[in-house]
Amino acid sequence: MHATLLTQDTSANYPWPDFIKRLPIAVYAYNENGILTYYNQAAAGLWGCEPVTGKDTWSDLPGIYYPDGSPFPIKQFSVVLNTINTELIMERPDGERRNIVFNPQPLYDEQGQLKGVLNTLTDITAYRQQEQTTSNPSADTRHHEALIKSEQRFHNMIDEIQDYAIILLDSKGYIQNWNQGAEKIKGYKAEEVMGKNFSIFYTAGDREQQLPEQLIAEAISKGRASYEGWRVKKDGSMFWGSMVITALHDIDNNITGFIKVTRDLTEKKLAEERQLEHARLLEQKNRQLEQMNQELSSFVYIASHDLQEPLRKIETLSSYIIEYEKLQLSEKGAEFFRRLNNTAAQMKALIKDLLVYAQTTSIEQTEQIQKVPVSLYLLLQEAIEAYREKLDETKAVIEADPLPELPVIPFQFRQLFSNLLSNSLKYTQHGITPHIIVRAEYITATAIPHLAGSDMQKKYLHITFKDNGIGFEPVYNEQVFKIFQRLHNKTKYSGTGIGLAICKRIVENHNGFITAEGMTNKGTTIHLYIPA
Repeated sequence: MHATLLTQDTSANYPWPDFIKRLPIAVYAYNENGILTYYNQAAAGLWGCEPVTGKDTWSDLPGIYYPDGSPFPIKQFSVVLNTINTELIMERPDGERRNIVFNPQPLYDEQGQLKGVLNTLTDITAYRQQEQTTSNPSADTRHHEALIKSEQRFHNMIDEIQDYAIILLDSKGYIQNWNQGAEKIKGYKAEEVMGKNFSIFYTAGDREQQLPEQLIAEAISKGRASYEGWRVKKDGSMFWGSMVITALHDIDNNITGFIKVTRDLTEKKLAEERQLEHARLLEQKNRQLEQMNQELSSFVYIASHDLQEPLRKIETLSSYIIEYEKLQLSEKGAEFFRRLNNTAAQMKALIKDLLVYAQTTSIEQTEQIQKVPVSLYLLLQEAIEAYREKLDETKAVIEADPLPELPVIPFQFRQLFSNLLSNSLKYTQHGITPHIIVRAEYITATAIPHLAGSDMQKKYLHITFKDNGIGFEPVYNEQVFKIFQRLHNKTKYSGTGIGLAICKRIVENHNGFITAEGMTNKGTTIHLYIPA
């Protein structure tokens, strides 16, 4: 049971809302001395008499009995206040007895002192009579029973809601009513807050800024006020509350009080704060990556200018010594110079590939480079011509479909095709003529292995590069695209381990996918999936 605050004098002058006067349910109130202070016309009709407020006592009115006929102790407040939703028998002055459902609520003043009782009576006489005369109640009786149950549910509904704190305030913001949700969310029992101002739930800072008064003023002027912020529980802990205050009016549109509904959104607030913190950390990481990119750009400059020049001199000098001073060298010394020359050449190739990898920019940077419609077949032919000498030397055979035109970054796709051809020509099987097959077809996303997403009908151009080289174990299908990844003996097969990493970045820069299939001594197939 939860209490109701009565801040006004419990007299006939209390400004009871007009809708209570017109309720079809009997409503009345009496003070701590048992003197009747208010009743509506439904109560007078049920009693069968018109009492005098401020004079008559409840005990002067019709007698009240338990269903077994024993008197009900109407003057004992402790018994009355614990008789909720209880069926009793009322005897009117004319001797007629009525079956009623009794529903009292205590009335407190601002100091929390009991000042009286507010009661409602529901007449269920017709229902009981019908119940006694027939086992098949009439439609009217069933309707009446439904009304009784509906009223009882209404009385219990507000009190039993636990996900929302529903509080009735008077016109000055003092608490009059308190449901279970308020007790659960704020931690106070009803008797601990009755008569106190709702500002006790606000932080010291909010009270200093007069936020509670501002919300009441807004509810008066606009009809309602809403706000989200940290609130204080009984134990001093905080919760994030979403609150709405709605003004209540009488028939003359005067403010009679407020309904305040609060919901605990602490978990949602904490989740939002975690998300903001994650975004802050992500922004911090992005700044760090941006700084790393700037450092990488500096490295690229150094690699392209400062590192290549000394390597060029090493190559030039070692070649000169091998060519013109070989008579002055021992056989072992000449071999050392040849190794030095080869090492310098490998270093130059590594620096060149690193430059290409660094210049094959990120997706975000690539979006700033204009993609233009270009014949992929033409770009492939240009890459083939660049390897004409090697193709003629190995007598390699290339079969290529007429690749279509597609919006791409031309220099990147030329590099892509060049790297794929280079790999196929580099990792050939001894004694077997290299055979490279390039195929192309349009497919939808549903045909791409392991791809899942909302737009599975999106079209892609699927290009395959298949060769008959040395291949690799299937377990390395994904590992081959990692930078500096080498699967073969570097003394037997030249390379820097960057070529396929560059290919992967180029394809991803075009919002595509790249996969590899290898089989030892049976060749390699590279799959490119480019959005069409």
